[in-house]
Amino acid sequence: MKSLPDWLLHLENLHPKGQAGIELGLDRVSRVKAALQQRQDCPLIIVGGTNGKGSTCAYLEAIYSFAGFRVGCYTSPHLLDYNERIRVDRVPVDDELLCQAFARVEAARQSAGRVALTYFEFGTLAAWEVFAAAQVEVVILEVGLGGRLDAVNVYDADCAVVTGIALDHTEWLGLTRESIGFEKAGIYRAGKPAICADPEPPQSLLDHATAIGADLRLLGRDFGYFGDKTQWTFWARDTQRQGESALLRRGGLANPALRGACQLRNASAALAVIDVLKQQLPASMQAVRRGLIELELPGRFQVVPGRPTIMLDVAHNPQAVAGLADNLGNMGFFEKTIAVVGMLGDKDIAGALAALAGKIDLWLLAGLDVPRGAPAKVLAAVVEEGKLGGDVESFASPTEAFSCAAKRAGENDRILVFGSFYTVADVMRALKQPA
Repeated sequence: MKSLPDWLLHLENLHPKGQAGIELGLDRVSRVKAALQQRQDCPLIIVGGTNGKGSTCAYLEAIYSFAGFRVGCYTSPHLLDYNERIRVDRVPVDDELLCQAFARVEAARQSAGRVALTYFEFGTLAAWEVFAAAQVEVVILEVGLGGRLDAVNVYDADCAVVTGIALDHTEWLGLTRESIGFEKAGIYRAGKPAICADPEPPQSLLDHATAIGADLRLLGRDFGYFGDKTQWTFWARDTQRQGESALLRRGGLANPALRGACQLRNASAALAVIDVLKQQLPASMQAVRRGLIELELPGRFQVVPGRPTIMLDVAHNPQAVAGLADNLGNMGFFEKTIAVVGMLGDKDIAGALAALAGKIDLWLLAGLDVPRGAPAKVLAAVVEEGKLGGDVESFASPTEAFSCAAKRAGENDRILVFGSFYTVADVMRALKQPA
């Protein structure tokens, strides 16, 4: 039987474009899904959006686990190990079960006419095989890219969430929020709860939800939140009732374990799901409280214990880096901020880095030796031409850049590592190495 590294190499070589290959469409994955005879036997939640997908999935996964349900959760990309993508009861699937699932998908792929699945499509089908074998009671799938033509959309969501819409992946999804909003709304289904946590949803999303007859729930109209630095309250409107009795309130909630100003919005999106699925998947207030505070999500404004302060964040588009900049401003005083940055070349690098203008004392810019990786000199040009402030140095890899940062930082400084998942993963591996 093939080992996991063998299988992952196989996945990378199946599609002409390799692991980095993106080819949207549901035809290929539908054919292999049919060959696998996959069925939906439990409630399914699909989460899409430009930013906040991973956090919202993590809240749902934790809350339903604490509510006593067997939960399957599929997210991407991974940071250190592929197994992180497929979890049962919040634990990454082990190599043996993953390899068995890959083998079943491969056999079905062959029988369906040797379909050239992409890396993500193959993994999505394998995740479903893992969840079916584990007999999970609720499945949470995170959209990989867009929504309408993403592989997870081959399944029908009992509840679908769009966390927010911003400009990213414009090469595939279009150049405006309207075009991107339409793509993301593609995960909504007729007659099923369709949650949108974007405070200003594009008209295209609203129109699509109306056209298909989805049960659209909007942030600020149908659910929302308020609070202060110590606690917060979630509210939702009961569409079956009128007046004050139509409001559900979950108050006295501790602020989420995940850091950042955007997390109350992500947590509210998760609680909106809990509310609309309460008949099929009842969750107590105790499960909600524990799920919000007893979780970790590596690489999302993650602060590493010790001094100097080290922060890891996979922010890689303008909206996400703007949120990161806000979070930095709320951290208190540091003598110096050193940024270790590596990004993919097809991102809006100038738009993303502009949010940190005047906030970085030393930019340590890293090239990424992966498909689509931007050379360090491209990042340096953006910093210098954008007059973002601070000194600039270039390195061949995030590991080298971080090594320099560790040597240059005093104990009252902070090191910010952000950009591509590849950047954060490289530094995480370096941090795990013994000194």
